[in-house]
Amino acid sequence: MDQAAQEPRTVVVTGAARGIGRAIAERFVAAGDRVATIYRGGDLPDGVFGAVADVTDTDAVNAAFSQIEAELGPVEVLVANAGVTKDQLLMRMTDEEFESVVDVNLTGTFRCVRRAAKGMIRQRRGRIVLVSSVVGLYGGPGQVNYASSKAALVGMARSITRELGARGITANVVAPGFIETAMTAELPEERQKQYRATIPAGRFAQSDEVAGVVQFLASDDAAYISGAVIPVDGGLGMGH
Repeated sequence: MDQAAQEPRTVVVTGAARGIGRAIAERFVAAGDRVATIYRGGDLPDGVFGAVADVTDTDAVNAAFSQIEAELGPVEVLVANAGVTKDQLLMRMTDEEFESVVDVNLTGTFRCVRRAAKGMIRQRRGRIVLVSSVVGLYGGPGQVNYASSKAALVGMARSITRELGARGITANVVAPGFIETAMTAELPEERQKQYRATIPAGRFAQSDEVAGVVQFLASDDAAYISGAVIPVDGGLGMGH
């Protein structure tokens, strides 16, 4: 189906200033949707309305959604993408390093989903896409905090599906593997080579390859897909 053939919708992508979030926002703009982001700062892609808020602050999240709704109309698609890492070995990881990552990646996602769902329930339609990570199910040394927060998104999406599935609302998880971003580009060449050797596809993904899957899950074609975990990892996490 031609994605652009759909009626334009109001789409919120958290963290659209860079990386995967930026690519996702650009995809929806190109398809003719009204796109907004909740972000902490930075340049946004053309055509994206920005509401500055920290996802760890409930009042700020609620205010940002109200601002977006006033500007663009009721939110029909939420892509919860904002995330942070604070890698540290288990025995050295502090409470703060664990809690702060969970507060952004998991509780921050919950705050956004809770607020977006209000309008979706009223409209009896909606698409919720949670951006997880291959690390959530595969695990990663030094990433007990990050992997825990990302794995928990699966339980969140499946619980939302059971609660809201009869109201025309879907909730799915996308689990990207290694992506070509500024962050991976900074890794030493030797480390990049090691990572690529573990990926059956033999390469990192482009952000747009993740964005395409997110866009599909938000489309009419995906109306009967809910509670699913879609890996976009070149086969890295097969079976996890």
